[in-house]
Parts: sequence; structure tokens; C-alpha cells
Amino acid sequence: MTLTRDTYSDAGHAVDLALFGALGDLARGKLWPALYQLDRQGLLDPATRILALSHHDGDTTVLRERVAGFLEAGLKEDERDAESCNRFLDRLAYRVIDFTRSADYAAVAEWRRAEQGERPLVVYPAVGARLYGAICAGLAQSDSLGERDRIVVEKPVGHDLASSRAVNDALGAVFPESRIYRIDHYLGKETVQNLMALRFANPLFGNQWNQSHISHVEITVAEEVGIAGRWSYFDRAGQLRDMVQNHLLQLLCLVAMDPPSSLDADAIRDEKVKVLKTLGPLTPEALARNVVRGQYRAGTCNGRPVPGYREEAGADSDSHTETFVALKTEVANWRWAGVPFYLRTGKRLPQKLSRIVIHFRRQPHYIFDPDQRCLASNKLIIRLQPDEGIALQVLTKDSGLEKGMRLRTGPLHLDFNSAFPEARIPDAYERLLLEVMKGRQSLFVRRDEVEHAWRWCEQLLDHWQNLDTPPGRYPAGSWGPVASAALMTRDGRSWYEESGDE
Repeated sequence: MTLTRDTYSDAGHAVDLALFGALGDLARGKLWPALYQLDRQGLLDPATRILALSHHDGDTTVLRERVAGFLEAGLKEDERDAESCNRFLDRLAYRVIDFTRSADYAAVAEWRRAEQGERPLVVYPAVGARLYGAICAGLAQSDSLGERDRIVVEKPVGHDLASSRAVNDALGAVFPESRIYRIDHYLGKETVQNLMALRFANPLFGNQWNQSHISHVEITVAEEVGIAGRWSYFDRAGQLRDMVQNHLLQLLCLVAMDPPSSLDADAIRDEKVKVLKTLGPLTPEALARNVVRGQYRAGTCNGRPVPGYREEAGADSDSHTETFVALKTEVANWRWAGVPFYLRTGKRLPQKLSRIVIHFRRQPHYIFDPDQRCLASNKLIIRLQPDEGIALQVLTKDSGLEKGMRLRTGPLHLDFNSAFPEARIPDAYERLLLEVMKGRQSLFVRRDEVEHAWRWCEQLLDHWQNLDTPPGRYPAGSWGPVASAALMTRDGRSWYEESGDE
């Protein structure tokens, strides 16, 4: 689906956007292309201005040349045209500042005063969380902020509960909670938005979305890449902090939450917090039995040899940091009592994919070929990447006179690229940036969500810190340690790609 002015009835509200870290990886790869696409589709008000801020020497002319290069490298040829590019680049200005020097923030105040208007300021620090406090304080001290201004921050918000609270306290000292937008880009994906519609607009699924009809749920976020030059950062974080604490728990919340009273931001986020509060406690017994951590060793990906985690450039050969996590948990409430949720994420896996599989219970009485009994269940497969779409796996009679009543399994399939061939699926950052500009918070994470997620994940972090044993090793290009498969087979189940359904 293409974002258009019809998509958002109040599209066109102008803002000033201050982008800190404007020449960094996030800005280059995601933010500049997303802002350009919004402009190209007519979703940036003509009065919207963008101030790029960085410590690199240069001026506005140099910035525009560099952003033009980012767009040329990051966009398809048919998505670029000279008129749109020139219009977008004309919005940009550049200032060189040291983010830790409060005096430098006068440049932001001067830029805002240079053109009269009532535009709110959107502050986007595309930098490490350690600088959030300095940026907030610098803006406040320079008198750059007004009552409608807002800030956007990236995950991870801290590296544990205590540091998360410190970061949020620094944000809250300047911005009220109603004007803090914590991004988890998965929440901006088209299929995640469709998950809400699928659940709450369709009685076919809404009436079946409980422990009476669903046997188990699996959520996989797999990465084909390794560390990609980020070893020092990743080794401090690990896969649990990097992926489970935010992306996977957010997806779990959207699957498990009760229907909100409305689509208002707090109505949705209240229901997600309820899920996080009811996640099963990770007792020592549960940690030993239901959590698997792994670290990739040398192997083969896409037919080429790749090094192990400890052999990557700049690596510590004694590191115990996990690059893979699989776990089983439950949501302890009436809707989900007894339904296990299996979560899995890792690096150097066979393919890049993000997928939710809802496994429905089998019919209580089976009358077909006993050898096919293992087929007799429906699955709802929700693909977030790389090809966004939804498939409902159903059973039908196999065709042919000689087949009798043998069954076959096949999908009722909604592939967004095929279903809407003329429509471009927007990148998640386009949707999220547009929501920030409109002042809508439903796709963003509230402070108590972050803290409840950290509180639950800290049970794993504390447990691992006290272990002497390293993570289980798995060859790059595989689906993780053998213990990950055992997590499912003990319950008489298997991960979706291992079940023979694909």
C-alpha cells in the first residue's frame, strides 16, 4: 500500500526536523531515503524544513551533495527523479556542532528563528543513547524548544533496567511522555499493521484467537549476516538485548494482546503492557529447560565460507556473548492459558526472515488417512520480511481419481506485492516518521513497556552472568544449536521450516 494524502486525513502539517547524526549509518541508510519518499509522495508540507547536525566539517552545499549520493545509492532508479530530489534537497540546511557542548546548540535556536512560523520541532537523535541526555539539555538551555516539540529515540533504550530508567529520566527531564516517541521499526511494517486489522476486524480470526483454538505460536527473526563490522558494539549487547528485548517482545505483544477499546495510542499500549506483566516467570528450572543460547562458529552461507563469531575482525576469542536465542514462554491469562510461545532469533542463519506462525488446534475427531494425521491442522503464517504477506494454510482433498480422500495442504495466500502490483509498500521508517510529524503515538513504545520488557529479560541476563558454561556453538548457515530443535521436539512439535510444510 502506498502512503498518500488520502491515507492520512490531516497530512500536510509542517514541522521543523532537527536530525542529529545526519551523516551516520542510520541516517544514510534509512532516514534520508524515508524522508525523500515522503516528500516525493506529497506528504511533507511545503513549509517543512530539515536541519542536519553533525560534527563533520562542511556546509549546506556539501550536505546536499552527500544526501544526493545517499539517495542514489539507496533507492531504485525509478524512485528517483530530478524534480523530487531538488525539491527535497532545497529543504536541507547543515550545522556543525559538538553534541556535548551546550554552547553549540545556539545554532539550532538561530536556525529556528531564521524563519518565522508556528511549526513544532521534531528532534531525531540518530546517535547512541549515551548522547540523548546531552542533546535534550543542550536544546533546553539554548531556548530551542516549545510546548509542541517532540523527540524520537531509537532502541535499545539502555542495556538493562537501571540504564533504561536513566535514559528515560534524561528524556523526561525535558520532554513529557506524551512527546517522546520510542521507535521499534518493526511496528511500522505493513504486515504488522495488517496483523491488527486481521485480528480485530475479522470475526473469522477474532473468535478463534484464544487457547481453545490455538495450540502454540512461534515467532522467528532470523538474520543471514554476521556482525558486519559492529563486533565491539554487539559484544556488549548480544542478541537478547539487540533483538529479544524489543522486536520479538513487541511482536509477541501484538499477537497476544486483548482487543483495545479503540485505536488510541494509550488504549493499544495499555493492552501490550498487560501482556508483558503476565509473561511467565523464568525460574531456574524454566531457564535451564526452556532457554537456549548459541554462538555461531565458522560455516558456510550462500555457498561461501564465513568465519565464526570469535574469528570476526576485532573479536575476543574468549567471548561468551550470544548470537542466538531461542526460548519458550507463556502468557499467564485466561486467553492464553497453556499456550506456549516459542521465540527464536539469531545471526548467520540460513536466510533473512521475520515470521509469525499461529498453529491452530487439530480437529478433535479425525476421519481421514491415519498416515496423514500430522497434516491435520491449520496454520496462519504472517511474513514480515523479506516478502511481506499473510498465508492461511488449509487442508483440501488431493485431486485425482486414484487419490481417494487423501489430503493435501496448501495456502490461501495474500502476497502484498502480488495483490497490489501497482502499489509500493512503504518502508517502516516512512510510516513512523509520518506518524511523528502528525503527533500520533500508537506505533511507538511507552516507557512502562520498555521497563517491563527489561524486567523480564533481566532474568535471563542475570542467569547467564552466573553461568560458567559458554553458549552452545552452531555452524554458520544452520538454524542454530541442536538444543533449539529439542526445545520444540520435547513438546512433540517442530519449527515451521523443519516441519516439511514449506
